[in-house]
Amino acid sequence: MNQLLQWKWEMLAPLLGVLLTLAFAPYGFAYVACFSLACFFQFCIVQSPLRAAFRGYLFGLGLFGSGIWWVYVSIHDFGGASPVSAGLLALCLVALWAVFPALTAFLSAKILTWFGVWLRIFAVALIWVAVEYLRGNWLLNGFPWLQIAYSQLDTPLAGFVPLVGIYGVGFLLAASSVALAEVLRRKLMPLHGLLLVCLIWGGGWLLTGVPWSHAIGAPIKVALLQGNIAQDQKWLPEQMMNTLNLYQRLTEQHWDADVIIWPETAIPAFYSDVKDFFLDPLAAVAREKNVDLVVSVPTYGAGKDYYNSVMTLGSSEAFYHKNHLLPFGEYLPLQPLSGWVLDQLQIPLGDFAAGDDTQTLLQAGGYPFVTTICYEDAFGELVIRQVEKAAYLVNVTNDGWFGDTSQPYQHMQIAQMRALETGRYLLRATNTGLTAIVTPDGKISQQAPLFTTTALTGSILPMSGLTPYAKLGDGWVFAGLLGWVMLVFGLTSAGKFWL
Repeated sequence: MNQLLQWKWEMLAPLLGVLLTLAFAPYGFAYVACFSLACFFQFCIVQSPLRAAFRGYLFGLGLFGSGIWWVYVSIHDFGGASPVSAGLLALCLVALWAVFPALTAFLSAKILTWFGVWLRIFAVALIWVAVEYLRGNWLLNGFPWLQIAYSQLDTPLAGFVPLVGIYGVGFLLAASSVALAEVLRRKLMPLHGLLLVCLIWGGGWLLTGVPWSHAIGAPIKVALLQGNIAQDQKWLPEQMMNTLNLYQRLTEQHWDADVIIWPETAIPAFYSDVKDFFLDPLAAVAREKNVDLVVSVPTYGAGKDYYNSVMTLGSSEAFYHKNHLLPFGEYLPLQPLSGWVLDQLQIPLGDFAAGDDTQTLLQAGGYPFVTTICYEDAFGELVIRQVEKAAYLVNVTNDGWFGDTSQPYQHMQIAQMRALETGRYLLRATNTGLTAIVTPDGKISQQAPLFTTTALTGSILPMSGLTPYAKLGDGWVFAGLLGWVMLVFGLTSAGKFWL
């Protein structure tokens, strides 16, 4: 029995990872994130950092195994792979991303045995978000799913989002969790831990509702179309005209709107194939009705390049080409190895080209807007680099690849954070759901349910003004966090950290 108890953290680690998943949508038990993370930092207190890394890896298997299991659905149900091939690839992805909690645990174990309690709290919190940043922006073009800040969208910590973005909020949540762990270890007085948590969470509560942006014009009436085209039917040649007719019919029912937005690749054909007989006549009617259309259609580029694109029709005609591509979905990293492996598994995937880093903003309803296509809305810095010129945000998505799983809800939560970070309305049109209008405080004002054919209508206000995060970006946020940790190091070294 005693030998079994020595491995209690190894047995609990995967369950704690699953528990952290419950903090995210659609479950919404946001506060369990603090408990799960506190336990995570507890099991980093071992003599061997390698054992801490092993525990962290088991934690990661629980987190990503329960949090992104829907990858199997996209590969098998809609990608056409066999159950074995889809399962192997899904397991490989879970195993890969579990490396990052392992790295966090390894580095935290080092820090937790080197320094005093106050420096440990903030240094370990910095390690957590630094590793999240590495995972979210670098490896395989970045995978920012299940970053802990997204779970706090409906807690007082959300008040900090316009100031410091998701990594700053992740730092504050991690610091709260490490403080709780230190209290449980009796290394930090409960009163001091309570004071720190109250300062962090109370500060977020005070910041909630601060208006970081302001309206600059009259309301814009919008209609967001949700065609609900089944993914296994979407690209069948015999279904193309049915799809085009559906979106044309939904559009014609809402000519009273100022802006009508279609979801990602709503047109299942290349622009050049549908321009003359479909898009040009539709654009002519839009101009006559004084309505701007935002539609999504694949386009050809130079040579063999082709793009996942969004275009405007009506008062202006312009294109945005998706810049941040989805690895293994829209392009194949680690070529030629990845291409060979996927060929052996008989998994067909796309190979799109990426649009330029800086593209002219599209305009509809009389104002420019920032465009993101599907996965791009998971990258805050991609949005803020042009938001100063934009009056609102538009995201077009097709989450039909993931069926009735937790993925569309997790993706919606991520999209909401972009509105809160920038102080802008977000218009989100999706193929199968969740289509929504998000207010500048990150709240959903209207939302269409999954798997319904509908048009979501409402009004938004064009906004101006920059949040502190939109001005500074993640680089300055990390510089500030590092500066704070160095300050604490200096104060504790000098014996002047009075707590």
